[in-house]
Amino acid sequence: MKRILLPAGGAILATGLLAAGLAGTANAVPDWAYDTMAKDAPSAVEVAKFWLAANEHTNNLAKAKAYTWENKATAKLNASGGYTPDGKPGIVAPIGEEKKTAAKVKNINLPKTIGKVFFVDPQGELAWCSATSIQGKYRNLVATAGHCVYDDTKNASVMDNWVFVPGYYQGKTPWGIYVGKTAYTHYDFSAFNDRDRDFAFVTVYNGVQIGGGTAKEVSEGDYKAFDGAKFAKDVPISEAEYQKTVDLHGGETSAAWAKTDKLSEQVGPDYPNAVKVFQEVSKEAYDKAPSGQLNGAKAPGKTTVEHVTKAQYDAYTGLGYRKLVDGNYTITHYFVKYFVKESSVKGYFKTVFYVVDGFIKDVGRLGDNVGGQGFTWNQKPQQTVFVFGYPEAPHNDGHKAYTGVTPKWTYGKTSGKTYVSAAHKVEEHIGLKSSFTPGADGGPWLAKYSNAKRLGYVNGVTSLFGDQDNNNRYDLITSPYFDGETQVVYSKAANVWSGSIVK
Repeated sequence: MKRILLPAGGAILATGLLAAGLAGTANAVPDWAYDTMAKDAPSAVEVAKFWLAANEHTNNLAKAKAYTWENKATAKLNASGGYTPDGKPGIVAPIGEEKKTAAKVKNINLPKTIGKVFFVDPQGELAWCSATSIQGKYRNLVATAGHCVYDDTKNASVMDNWVFVPGYYQGKTPWGIYVGKTAYTHYDFSAFNDRDRDFAFVTVYNGVQIGGGTAKEVSEGDYKAFDGAKFAKDVPISEAEYQKTVDLHGGETSAAWAKTDKLSEQVGPDYPNAVKVFQEVSKEAYDKAPSGQLNGAKAPGKTTVEHVTKAQYDAYTGLGYRKLVDGNYTITHYFVKYFVKESSVKGYFKTVFYVVDGFIKDVGRLGDNVGGQGFTWNQKPQQTVFVFGYPEAPHNDGHKAYTGVTPKWTYGKTSGKTYVSAAHKVEEHIGLKSSFTPGADGGPWLAKYSNAKRLGYVNGVTSLFGDQDNNNRYDLITSPYFDGETQVVYSKAANVWSGSIVK
């Protein structure tokens, strides 16, 4: 494989890069480069909110357009001799197929791993490309084109607000939104925009779902962990439902409770058919109350925090404890518990918990939710591949064959030739006959694709679109050849942990 060398006169840049390897050769420069995207959980949350701040019909995801990197009349790509692998072929199994299994190809089924990457492009526009989930140690890895991650116009810095959305459809995120943490690409692409290395692997944080401005029912645990607007509501239930809940929780639970106006009929917790009831008290009374299974003891699980408006805060006259923190108005309600005779019960209730405005929930790791394609390198040319992506842009004659709304597929044998384009710094791309248009950029080329399992091995990513017969319609897509140096970059990315961005 070619290697771009630093010019002898490249004083400032070369000094720093070669300082560690004066006694060596250009190989002292690593094959891989990486850049931080969202540096930590708070930063990642802000990126997720940037895309999903509004309701699902008008969020920024729905406003984004296909990233049209130099998609005007593409010059004909010249073909030259075939490519020679730089080492032995290798393979990494897809998620779910770490142990090799056999499968027959029958029908064309779209893989769950396919989705769109969204980012803010160099012009400040909301843009997207195609991508896929791919196997990695922590099941948190995305494969796409390098130009869908790195800004070619600003010293190859990473795109802003980068996320991956598998299964994206019209603003909806069926498996969540995955914020990029660290981007890995070949050093030659990062430093010199070498499109022969137009690929990238991005580690992503656990996926999240974010709610809009309406209330959403959540578990008590999510309610307690949530810092935004929230409230709890007591709703009536039947005696049978109450008893079922109490039995499920072993008798000590705030999930179900009873109401009484006869605290004079108090009994011990072991009294036959004793019923636990709650009474709201002031913070001062709660602080003084004992703990344990006693009448008048604290009921910590029943304590709720209500976020209110300033008007509600000013008008409140109940027992709850009012507190203003960083401009947020809250009222905390404290309860103590009593055990009373069943005859004094006036009704049964359960507490339902809600959060509002910016609800964020961890939905888990990317690979656990949608799986991940395998990876392979140094394969012989003329391999049969299936290519997936979201083509959207019109052909150069104005004909628009695709909408970009849903993923499409194309397949065939890659060419035995390599493709060259001086304008794009391309000397060693592999090609496939296809009418795909931009928007499909970054989509995976999958070898040995099993339609039954919707899994294969990433052996390339869509980089360029060509018009070989000069009729102003795209008829060729190309990809960097995945060789041993690609495998080095992949291995670096595939072993990096990311984690959750939700408390």
